[in-house]
Amino acid sequence: MADLSRMRRDYDRPGLREEDLAPTWVEQFDAWFRDVVAADVPDPNAVVVATADADGAPDARIVLLKGYDEAGFVFGTSYASAKGAQLAVNPRAALVFPWHALQRQVRVTGTVERVGEAASDDLWDPRPREAQLAAVASVQSTVVDSREELEERVRLLDEETTTEKVPRPPAWGGYRVVPRTVEFWQGGPGRLHDRLRFVRDDEEGGGWVLQRLAP
Repeated sequence: MADLSRMRRDYDRPGLREEDLAPTWVEQFDAWFRDVVAADVPDPNAVVVATADADGAPDARIVLLKGYDEAGFVFGTSYASAKGAQLAVNPRAALVFPWHALQRQVRVTGTVERVGEAASDDLWDPRPREAQLAAVASVQSTVVDSREELEERVRLLDEETTTEKVPRPPAWGGYRVVPRTVEFWQGGPGRLHDRLRFVRDDEEGGGWVLQRLAP
């Protein structure tokens, strides 16, 4: 077994200072996202989505971010999935963008809302037919007897569907994470990391306060 206690690397990229930060969290996120795309990092829009059920039991998985703007971060999934059930009773989530190649991460906390029918169609329609078939044929997060059962469901649905694009099922749609905090984390030498966090200040009409956090 590997000695994990000695498995580490130091961080050597430029730090993150307040004077270098964009005026808003969405502008800063956009700048960092463009950096990670330019660096040709695989799946730059992959994000860990953490949720919790009504009892507070945590759960997490990786999804693909499908949009972001000043209103929040958007992804699509089955409402009948485990995360869909959790968000129905506890509409809050945390996100982590693990951009290790650039020694960065972005951490988000906030409330979650559904994006609506038209916006959900916009998320569904660009999906390849194979992905649409899989989403409809699979009741996400439920127990199945075998992979062969899933493949048979997809095969039958493929035969039954006459249109090129599979219609979006009512149980599939988009969620928006409306941020309350957005933290930009830059690794630092000797683990003296830079952590700058935008915090929504509801008392100031929804404005944002910038905080530096200890590493």
